[in-house]
Amino acid sequence: MPHRIVICDDDIAILRAAEFKLLRAGFEVRTAGDGQEAWELIERELPDLLLTDCQMPRLDGLNLCRRLREDPRTARLPVLMLTAKGFELDTADVCSRYGVTAVIAKPFSPRELVETIRQTLAAADACNPDSSPSDTRLTGATHESAH
Repeated sequence: MPHRIVICDDDIAILRAAEFKLLRAGFEVRTAGDGQEAWELIERELPDLLLTDCQMPRLDGLNLCRRLREDPRTARLPVLMLTAKGFELDTADVCSRYGVTAVIAKPFSPRELVETIRQTLAAADACNPDSSPSDTRLTGATHESAH
């Protein structure tokens, strides 16, 4: 089963470009135009990784991460954060305070984005080899695999 990724960005061009590249790389992808929409997607079906912009309307990326970390069901979800060129962000602070795995500056190389996602997912899988976050809905029910 392919890894499930939620991409969250209010810039439709970035959203579609990242979605296209990740779909071609074999990932299952869901998209959201802001942090609130991403939270609602994640509540319905937990992904394996969140790729989110930092600055967005309704719920920005930092507050989305704070919400994820406060919920035990999403506390360990790997998060990659996109930042606009020139946007001052203390990467070490963001990673420690908000549980962000890595910060990626825009514009980014699609090839490097895919590689960073693969490395992040491999590390997450190594830490929890018996299950994948996308195997569980936030309600706690497990998916049965069809044989």
